[in-house]
This record gives sequence, structure tokens and C-alpha cells, in this order.
Amino acid sequence: MTMLDEWMRGKISNPKRITISEGLTEFPAMLYTYVDTLEILDLSGNNLSELPEDMYRFTKLKIAFFSQNKFTVFPKQLAQCPSLTMIGFKSNQIVEIPEDALPIHTQWLTLTDNRIEKLPKSIGNCLFLQKLMLAGNRLTSLTEELANCKNLELLRISANQLTEIPAWLLKLPRLSWLAFSGNPCTYISTKKEQLPAIEWSRIHVKQQLGEGASGVISKALIDQDKEVAIKLFKGEVTSDGYPQDELAMCLSTGFHENIVPLTATIANHPEGKQGIIMELIPSEFKNLGLPPSFETCTRDVFPEGQTLTYAQGVKILHGVLEAVKHLHNRGIMHGDLYAHNTLFSYEGNAYLGDFGAATFYAKNSKEAAYLERLEVRAFGCLVQDVFLQIQNNYAGKKALLYIFEECMQDDVMCRPSFEQVSDFFEAVVLGSHFE
Repeated sequence: MTMLDEWMRGKISNPKRITISEGLTEFPAMLYTYVDTLEILDLSGNNLSELPEDMYRFTKLKIAFFSQNKFTVFPKQLAQCPSLTMIGFKSNQIVEIPEDALPIHTQWLTLTDNRIEKLPKSIGNCLFLQKLMLAGNRLTSLTEELANCKNLELLRISANQLTEIPAWLLKLPRLSWLAFSGNPCTYISTKKEQLPAIEWSRIHVKQQLGEGASGVISKALIDQDKEVAIKLFKGEVTSDGYPQDELAMCLSTGFHENIVPLTATIANHPEGKQGIIMELIPSEFKNLGLPPSFETCTRDVFPEGQTLTYAQGVKILHGVLEAVKHLHNRGIMHGDLYAHNTLFSYEGNAYLGDFGAATFYAKNSKEAAYLERLEVRAFGCLVQDVFLQIQNNYAGKKALLYIFEECMQDDVMCRPSFEQVSDFFEAVVLGSHFE
């Protein structure tokens, strides 16, 4: 039974959330029955190209998704919705965002995979904006008014036509997760590992382990003998950028004990897909966190009741810290430094993974120090996440609190480098004493 069938039979009673994906060409009139209750509306996967003029009637609407439709212009009617904070128009055909079309209370805006050539100056009025997803468009520059968005924490601008990353962007006080690969301004690194290529015919896929925006990870056997993990890239632009940029990044990370070892690439897949082969991580490892929710926006969520000992937390943080320091020493910004991209074991061993949002940068560029300290703030968020799960050793936690505060300073260049954080961590935190 479809949602429309349920409505016709009177089975929907003042819902707060409605999802309809049934090839709609017009905004369904049935929704007006719920103007006083509807909070989440998902009309993704239809054939809509416009919205009605009286969207203001949906006074409780907080979240609206219109992905995989046929919009060519961002509908200015949404600016009339007084409670709207999260908006998604992924994979439409949007070319234009009219001035003052964005609701001023917007916190999370997804416009991935469209045809947008410029942002409206009025985006600078969205002072609550925290997450902005713009990968896979045709932007040649970013409007300076975006500098007014001081609460912006996560920005995806990969796979566009940007000729520069403006200096004001890297000075935003809360920006922590940035991806800008696949642009004319992106630095191209030549530090790639020469790995063997394994024929697809030698690989036997056993079971899927996980799936992300850029590809599918599975357990597999090579020659019916060696157990490995493989990742096959999907091939289309994702919320983080181009999968081929992620592949190039994986081949450039080099070896580090806290990064999942890459052993080979995949050759001659029957569908022409690109892929990599990695060491299979033992099953006792699990994700440290879960991706952000609608409510947390840019911050991870954690399983209820999950706790860490001080020893576990410190070892996890130190492993991630050393991994990301290693990356920056090679001119790589991870771009997605989160607990949900961290695997850990009971002993506190940790692996940093998922390089879909990673970006190369020139170590001798004027932006290098800013890019590193931007990611230092992301590490500060991770320190806070771990800090809140540690249930013992107050004296040691005081040292972690100090690192958190240093990493989170609003003035970007007042934050320490990863080298400085690492030195302090080893001298003080691992020394288990802090005055």
C-alpha cells in the first residue's frame, strides 16, 4: 500500500513525517491536511519541478527533502516556511538559486550533484548554517557573503570549477570538515604508491561489510586462499566528490600503523569499476561512533551506554592523532575526521579510514597552515567525544580538556599544529600526569 493509498483510506492520523516517492509531477494536495503537524517531508525520487506558492502554511515543517526530482531553480517558496532548518535537493538539475530563496534559519543545506554556477549573496543571511553540501556543481567561485556564516562547520565543494580557495573561508572560526578535491585549484600530488594490480577473476566476494557514498566494502578471497577486504567504487559524484579522487588519495597515504593497509588495486572488473584491496581488519574492531543525526547536524552520535576507560580513550586518540599527523606531513587533509570513520578494538587500537573527503594541498602554500589547523579543530571535536565517554581518571581527563580547548580556539592560527598536539600528548597525556 502506497502513502497515497493510506491517505485515501484515512489511515494517516496527524503524522509528523511523510515520505512519498511515486513519480509525482505535482505537489500532492493531501499534504495540506497536515499543515499544522508535518515536521519532516521527503518527496525524493519524483518528477517535481516546482512547489506551490502557499508553502508558508506548513508552519511546523523542519526538514524537507526533494532529491532526485527535476527542479531547475531552487524554489523561493521554501523561504516562507518559518521552522525549516534542513533542506535537501541532491541530484536535481538546479542551475539557479534566487536571492532570498534560502530560509534564514537553515542549518543543513544539501545541493550535491546539480548545475549551480554561483551562490546568492543572500546566503550570508543564513547565520545558523552549519553544514553546506555543494559537491558536483559548476561553481567557479564562492560569494564573499558566505564569510558571514560564522557557524559553518562542514563544507563540501569538491567536483566544481573553483579556481581558488578564498582566504576568508579558511579563517571561519568553526569550520572543521572541508573537502575541495576535483577543482582546477586543487593541488595534484605525485606521491603515489606503486601497488600490484590483482585480476578480478582471482577475487571471490564473500559478503558485504559496509557501504558508503562512494562505494561498497566487502570481504573477499584472493585465489580462494587469502582473506582480504575490497572496495569497489560506484563511479558517480558523491556528497564528498569524485570517487577517482578518493582512489588517488588512497594510493598516496603511505604506510602508517593506524591507517588500514592498502595492498593492491583491482584490474579488469567486468563492469569497468575501479577498486582497491586492503588488509582485512579483525572482527573485534568496531566503529567508535555513528554519523551525525538530524538533531546533531555536524556532530557524531554514540550508542547509548557506550563508555571507555581512560586507557582506551587515550590510546584511541593517540592512534588517530598520529595517523592524521602522518597525512598532513604528506600534504593530505582528511576532511572527514570523525569517530564514525574510526575503528577501535577493546585494547584501544585504532584505525582511521574513509578518504572520500580527503584533499591534497601543497605543503609550501600559504594555505597549508590554515588547512592543517582547520582539521585540528576536527580533532578537538573527537577529543571531546572521547572525553565524554571516559568514566574514570579525572586527573588525566584534565589534560584532554586542555587539548580540546587549545584545538577549538576561534582564531584559526592560534590553534596548535598536529606536531605540537602530538608533542604535548606524548609528554603529558601519555605521561599520566598534568598540573
